[in-house]
Amino acid sequence: MVTSPSSWRVYQFRHLGAAFALEGPGPRERTEVYHAQWGRQGSPGDTMRSMTLRRYRRIQEVLRCRQPDLTLLAEDVHKPHNLSAMLRTADAVGVDRVHATHPTGDVPTFSATSASAERWVELIVHPSLDAALAAVRAEGMRVYAAHFAPDAVDFREVDYTVPTCVLFGNERDGVSPAAAAAADARIVIPMLGMVPSLNVSVATALVMFEAQRQRRVAGAYDAPRLTAAERDDRAVTWLYPRQAARLRSAGLPLPALTPEGELPAHTLALLSRLPGGSLAADDPEPDPADEPAVATTVGDGPSSERHPPS
Repeated sequence: MVTSPSSWRVYQFRHLGAAFALEGPGPRERTEVYHAQWGRQGSPGDTMRSMTLRRYRRIQEVLRCRQPDLTLLAEDVHKPHNLSAMLRTADAVGVDRVHATHPTGDVPTFSATSASAERWVELIVHPSLDAALAAVRAEGMRVYAAHFAPDAVDFREVDYTVPTCVLFGNERDGVSPAAAAAADARIVIPMLGMVPSLNVSVATALVMFEAQRQRRVAGAYDAPRLTAAERDDRAVTWLYPRQAARLRSAGLPLPALTPEGELPAHTLALLSRLPGGSLAADDPEPDPADEPAVATTVGDGPSSERHPPS
């Protein structure tokens, strides 16, 4: 979601509006309620800085839990709402990057329908299964395919604490024979009812939360797995996506944010000299706590497409 300074103020006062819309005594008493909640120096600028700091701290907490060696691969998942739900699960368990092959058959369609999932998890769309598998293999990942097969094992019996990619097939056909054969192991979710399978997004949630459980027990979330530079870059991209996009388009590195989560003065001065003028430092994206928690970027590989987070 992209907001202008004016729309951000609407957002801000919509969330603070309860302090001004109280029934009862007149404006003096309502002002006292506002000051009691937000401090007597609670000007809009002060409040916005406080909200920016709160978001920045939340983002730092999330980035400290990201697992760069855990991912999932969606093989030709056709329905955008399923892919979006898979991305939400990925974010919830700390996955930093998701791979897919031709979701919805058309990247523009995917991008339009996954607007709620395009900020917190990078999505790499590959032109073929071979390209996707080559990408995860290059990162040293073990591939588990969610697939019914004679040698398939219970999904809780494999090790997710090693570098892992879990492969899920599409809604109609499941994992393709080629993908199942290429996997290091095939896993299944035991089913005791008449229906033999789960929706792909539900299956994704079950498997990935088992991966999270194992990693929590192993202490994988206890210390940051991303480097400090990677966390700094993502913090700028998540909190100030438009400014980050302008810096990248100009071939410039992203800065480290101030301890208050604001863009440093030298970066603001630099932005003011770029085409299009400056963007206000106090115009970050709305609070992640108030919005769907997933993000998107698409593309590594010779024919893959990359769409930087917007």
